[in-house]
Amino acid sequence: VQLVESGGDLVQPGGSLRLSCAASGFTFSSAYMSWVRQAPGKGLEWVSTIYNSNTYYADSVKGRFTISRDNAKNTVYLQMNSLKSEDTALYYCATDPRYPYCSGGYCSRADFGYWGQGTQVTVSS
Repeated sequence: VQLVESGGDLVQPGGSLRLSCAASGFTFSSAYMSWVRQAPGKGLEWVSTIYNSNTYYADSVKGRFTISRDNAKNTVYLQMNSLKSEDTALYYCATDPRYPYCSGGYCSRADFGYWGQGTQVTVSS
């Protein structure tokens, strides 16, 4: 299994970014795909999960972030709009055969079977 994130960057408050996660080594179309982030000095915060066409979001990003997937490209995306300084974090793509038990809160590495290396998002003027 391999998960490779991209798209992180430095962006001003109010700006937008789209993160991508290219997946390989498993049946992508039937997998739960999630985004988890880690801000400096904080734990792993669950952000969003997609399963088939069903999407789930943390309250802190609901209405601003959109998760989507392209099964033909084995890729999951996170469109982030109206970015705030508190969105600054290392964003990880993660997958597991089940819906994440840590959804709505903080996760541990054991909550997902596979993780990517992360992509840095910095929101600052």
